[in-house]
Amino acid sequence: MIALSRPSTAEPSHDCPLCPRLAEFRTVWRMREPAWFNGPVPTFLPPEGEDAVRFLIVGLAPGLRGANRTGRPFTGDFAGDLLYNTLIRFGFARGRFEARPDDSLELIGTAITNAVRCVPPENKPIGAEINTCRGFLRPTIHRFKNLEAILALGTIAHQSTVRALGKRVADYPFRHGAGQTAGGVRLFSSYHCSRYNTNTGRLTTEMFVGVFGELAEFLSGLRNLD
Repeated sequence: MIALSRPSTAEPSHDCPLCPRLAEFRTVWRMREPAWFNGPVPTFLPPEGEDAVRFLIVGLAPGLRGANRTGRPFTGDFAGDLLYNTLIRFGFARGRFEARPDDSLELIGTAITNAVRCVPPENKPIGAEINTCRGFLRPTIHRFKNLEAILALGTIAHQSTVRALGKRVADYPFRHGAGQTAGGVRLFSSYHCSRYNTNTGRLTTEMFVGVFGELAEFLSGLRNLD
């Protein structure tokens, strides 16, 4: 459990200028699709608020026609179908996921964010953008005073999370299905639930569910100690 002061910089402004390439790309899409969200996507919280969060999921970045369009992480593209259905299956969410931010889906004790908050061209953030946006990931992690577990989706999210926890990447290498204690929390890692990974067989539904099974067992064990 993390017990640090809560900074006030966990969420970037809608017009965050810190990454010029991402800001320019965002501006282009605001002109093309003015009804879309087209901004840094905020962390998705349970209705009870941040003090209820024991489990944080860290993705890579918003999808162009997914979270960049809808304004909610993993909402509007294939990755959200697998992620949210798995969350519901394990009791980390309730309601019905319909791929839009006004559906009935609610998180339970869980929050979802991204290592990079703005959509990058070709879904590929560069190193400077990942490093800059860690200035938001770090306080996002530390805002949850009851946080016990993090799931990082993909290598970039894993490495940025390790650094946000103040640890060396070399000491915490990415391995699908691995669970490691880092910075006072248990860090789990999975291949990203993108269509590319599932279509190529790099990640199967069974593999993804297996990670959540380990994670749910870990959190259940902590509850039994309370």
